[in-house]
Amino acid sequence: MTLHSRSTETRKLCALAPIIPVLVVHDVAHARPLAEALVRGGLPVLEVTLRTPAALEVIAEMAKVEGGYAGAGTLVTPDDVAAAINAGAQFGVSPGATDALLDATEVAGLPMLPGAATASEAMALLERGYDVQKFFPAAAVGGVPALKGIGGPLPQITFCPTGGINSENAESYLSLPNVICAGGSWVAPNDLIEAGKWDEIEALARAASQLER
Repeated sequence: MTLHSRSTETRKLCALAPIIPVLVVHDVAHARPLAEALVRGGLPVLEVTLRTPAALEVIAEMAKVEGGYAGAGTLVTPDDVAAAINAGAQFGVSPGATDALLDATEVAGLPMLPGAATASEAMALLERGYDVQKFFPAAAVGGVPALKGIGGPLPQITFCPTGGINSENAESYLSLPNVICAGGSWVAPNDLIEAGKWDEIEALARAASQLER
């Protein structure tokens, strides 16, 4: 591909650990200790989904944690991008991609992991310079066999599959040559967050950080 890659910084982040925690945090008071536990466990790249009223404040707190990289997931509109950047997000993740969304992230210089679920969507993103993409919703659109299939004609695209990834199947995704990392929520389940069981979350993160890829 001759077009300059827009995924250079995203690739560096994705290479830091095999798993990116996908976080739904309801209470900003949990942000710092949660991020610290995950970073201690070896998972420094943290995706905070914009699914709760506290999400932007959570990103702002997590961005202060040494050794961590806090990003905003579920970016859908240019307004989401602006709000995420104002909160201190260091990267963005989207379930899909539109020209308006990508225009906003490119103008702002926000490293982006845009989502694709089909070969056509992946090719459109590649044409725009994104050679690292989120494969979503991974399990629902065919899982490992789908990623194997899409890797044949499109070997120049590297994926971070998300959606239905867990401790049991993560390594089957990570073993694929076109997978750089995977996103998953099992490393920070809501019951452990609400109970403040940071040691248990750290242990889950450490186990995930040691998955082979």
